[in-house]
Amino acid sequence: MALQILASRPDPAIYTLPWSRALEDWPDDVVVPLTRGLSRHVVRIVRVRNHVYAVKETQADIARREYNMLRELQRLGLPTVVAKSVVTGRKDHDGNDLNAALMTEHLTYSLPYRALFERGLAADRLPSLIDALVVLLVRLHLAGFYWGDVSLSNVLFVRDANGFAAYLVDAETGELKPELSDRLREYDLDVAYQNIYGELLDLQASDSLPEAFPIDAIVERLQTRYDALWRELTEEQVFSAEEMWHIEQRIERLHDLGFDVEELDITTSEDGDTVALRPRVVELGHHRRELRALTGLDVQDAQARRILNDISAYRATRELGDQPIEVAAGRWLREIYEPIVAMRPPGAAAKLTPAQMFHEILEHRWVLSQFAGEWVKLINAAESYYEDVIQHRPDEAVTPPAED
Repeated sequence: MALQILASRPDPAIYTLPWSRALEDWPDDVVVPLTRGLSRHVVRIVRVRNHVYAVKETQADIARREYNMLRELQRLGLPTVVAKSVVTGRKDHDGNDLNAALMTEHLTYSLPYRALFERGLAADRLPSLIDALVVLLVRLHLAGFYWGDVSLSNVLFVRDANGFAAYLVDAETGELKPELSDRLREYDLDVAYQNIYGELLDLQASDSLPEAFPIDAIVERLQTRYDALWRELTEEQVFSAEEMWHIEQRIERLHDLGFDVEELDITTSEDGDTVALRPRVVELGHHRRELRALTGLDVQDAQARRILNDISAYRATRELGDQPIEVAAGRWLREIYEPIVAMRPPGAAAKLTPAQMFHEILEHRWVLSQFAGEWVKLINAAESYYEDVIQHRPDEAVTPPAED
């Protein structure tokens, strides 16, 4: 059987990879020395020209199924890696069959949880990883996706202001259904509990977590946060017909969580005295979409919320309250954001996204102001951050975008 490559928007350079060799034997001039999550399969991160991919060896039917599943999840707007191609019909130089391979695009600035700890992530930041995983899991469940193998190892994390955003990496065991039953949701949570407990024990064994770290409390946080977010996004709320303000209040709470309400199910009792309200369609990205509409910036949602707050502060201090918000946002982009980003020293583009750096500069300014006893100018805070902070951070982009 001849080599076959099923690809979405194929990169011709993919054909040049050493498909006639087992993945574990691929040479160093192809493989990127990047920390990977634990996997039951052989996985390698490879560079093809200026692009970086993850390649996983598996059975042909499994590779095709996962390829199609990832593409469907992406079509639904869910946070997953992008399926690039499936390679089948592989044989070595002696004519022996080799496993098929699934290729996915490497998510720029993303890291597996183990790499984050290798780069100095403090143990007290672990709850932020759990919170990001919870948001991902809830979004997948709302879309009817049963994961079947929830774990930190099957996720990539991207910095998002003071927290993280999580992206699904492995959909091999997943199933997409019209609606997910409570039993399947509970099973996913049980699997997550067991897998994450083992992963945290592994971190302890490698001295990435202190011996006395409260693993039980962290894993229980998964269930607690999941239940709270699921209730807020799906639970029916009943109130008096005279208290219709509850509708706007519920929408505002969801906005605060970063979710937009696409559809509400509102029903009244037969006597008209009570109203039942249940969100039907919610989608994460409220702040992200708002910022993109105002400035064209496409960032993570918590980053967008922080930037929107800075735009509001800029609008107030410049006395632009009588101007449309679009005018103030445009001025802020030209006068504040773009000049600060342009100050980045050489090599900084490999460290963090511009939006994350801007967020950290705002945090850095607050710290400097506390020490100085007066408000430090943003440009001075940026100079200090670029000189004293970002230069010492490890790279988080395997192939960073070109410097501005």
